[in-house]
Amino acid sequence: MKAFLLALQFLTCLPVSLKAAPGPAEWGRSVLAYPLIGLLIGLVLMGLQRLLGHADPLLQAALLTTAWALITGGLHLDGLADSADAWVGGHGDRVRTLAIMKDPRSGPAAVSTLMLTLLLKFAALAALLKAEAWPALLLAPLLGRSALVALLLTTPYVRPGGMGSALASHLPRIAALLALLLAAAGVLSAGKPGWLALAAALAAWLLLRWLMVRRLGGTTGDTLGAAVELTETAVLLALALAW
Repeated sequence: MKAFLLALQFLTCLPVSLKAAPGPAEWGRSVLAYPLIGLLIGLVLMGLQRLLGHADPLLQAALLTTAWALITGGLHLDGLADSADAWVGGHGDRVRTLAIMKDPRSGPAAVSTLMLTLLLKFAALAALLKAEAWPALLLAPLLGRSALVALLLTTPYVRPGGMGSALASHLPRIAALLALLLAAAGVLSAGKPGWLALAAALAAWLLLRWLMVRRLGGTTGDTLGAAVELTETAVLLALALAW
């Protein structure tokens, strides 16, 4: 339960209070709960969509996109922004790319990437809501957080000493693999939408991991956040185009 609460505290802005500061091993175990946090976010979004009732799909999509960002406290969007600035400003250089990621300022690449990503999410949600394709609200956040587990399990973490380093170093590897298999089985149980969502998430994950390893030799906290946002967007777009 503590691992779940720790993951909930880290990945969302929901009010969670832990009595004692977690150690590195507890941080590592908390990664196993990431798919469950994604599922929880999806259930919250589904509940909000039900409350919105018969409101115009465009309005629903705008409110859901806003709620989606607020639930996470903009954590993953921040990683996406920093990664975009670093990828453009780094000019292919590893050291320069990592240095730019640590700069708290946002440049044109960050702003443009955030705007385009949120626009794509909004447009895809509007199309899916018109088609009453509510499973997308569960599949996208679940697969987005599962991508985090897969990256931490398979990809070196290149910033020693950070929180991400503790997550990767103390991640129970066999349990993480089982968590991914369970998440995949749950997604596939949704039928054709599940197969399509999983294929889109896997394609996005493979591309993003290749880019990270090619440029940085591994992943960072910022690129992990970017992976969540871009995986979610890929899933929503694939479902919206195919539904």
